[in-house]
Amino acid sequence: MLSETLVKKLDDMSSRYAELEGLLASAEVASSPGRARALSKEFGSLAKFVRQYSTLRTLRARHAETKTILDGDGNDPEFRQLAEEEMQGLDQEIASAEEQIKEVFATDDKDTSRDVIVEIRAGTGGEEAALFVADLFRMYQKYAEKKGWKTELMHTHTTDLGGLKEVFFSVEGQDVYKHLRHESGVHRVQRVPVTEASGRRHTSTVTVAVLPAAEEEEVEIRPEELEWDTFRASGPGGQNVNKVSSAVRLTHTPTGTVVSMQDDRSQHRNRVKALRVLRSILYERKREEEAKTRGDMRRSQVGTGDRSERIRTYNFPENRLSDHRIGLSLYKLDAIMLGDFDDVVAALAEHDKRARLGEL
Repeated sequence: MLSETLVKKLDDMSSRYAELEGLLASAEVASSPGRARALSKEFGSLAKFVRQYSTLRTLRARHAETKTILDGDGNDPEFRQLAEEEMQGLDQEIASAEEQIKEVFATDDKDTSRDVIVEIRAGTGGEEAALFVADLFRMYQKYAEKKGWKTELMHTHTTDLGGLKEVFFSVEGQDVYKHLRHESGVHRVQRVPVTEASGRRHTSTVTVAVLPAAEEEEVEIRPEELEWDTFRASGPGGQNVNKVSSAVRLTHTPTGTVVSMQDDRSQHRNRVKALRVLRSILYERKREEEAKTRGDMRRSQVGTGDRSERIRTYNFPENRLSDHRIGLSLYKLDAIMLGDFDDVVAALAEHDKRARLGEL
């Protein structure tokens, strides 16, 4: 049986689905592409729940109708036997439909289909940490390529040895957030750095944050809340570097959030990218606040999702990747760093699904 809370949630979803159907057919929404995109995504994410719930309600109505007939007087034995057999079949179908609904709840997130913005920053370990930021960036790029996704570099801060102190990039494609949502946290690397002459193994860390991309209409950002600063880009880039103040620093005064962009030679494009990142950061905070309000911290199912939590170790001498949240160890780190990442994603998704099913 579905709990009363789950049934109410399904009723609310059905009402919202009907409301969205009307909105998407309206001229007002049709004239606003951004809003139409956001509402279409929400409509699509609700569709699977509404279809399953509609099937369940139909089965329950047939069950109630058959029971009414059975409870009536004057039924001949043959008819009664047929009705009882139908009731048994409907009981099985209802139980199956309820399990399917639970399965959808356990595997779905309203942000599943979103694109993402990924931020990787060097932690402890100096130059070696920066080199590993570059390695992780390439790993995610190769994985995205295998999945047929599009990546766009948004911002980098390079080091003298070719490492990255930080990198921002976007990933667009089918169910990107669904696959990458559990990557946020501290990633630890154990290996002999190229900077180490004595051959000693070092341990360094980097932090990863995966932010679901947000549409303009989903996060209100007022112009008066923004402070813009411009400066000259630094680092590799040829003759144009340091000649034009194309780099931007954006501060969101209500939250104190600061975003810097300098990779593009166009100040306008750097501004657009900074706003995209800010919007996603604020949307992620909104998600977390809503989850706390509901008392339903889904992200805790596979760790806390906090960027300060150590989630994984990459041990190069042993060719081993270990995910500490789920006790996973894979001895194919060389392949994983080349984008063979599906086994890790699948294990995290299965763990999360089991935990959510347990809750339901």
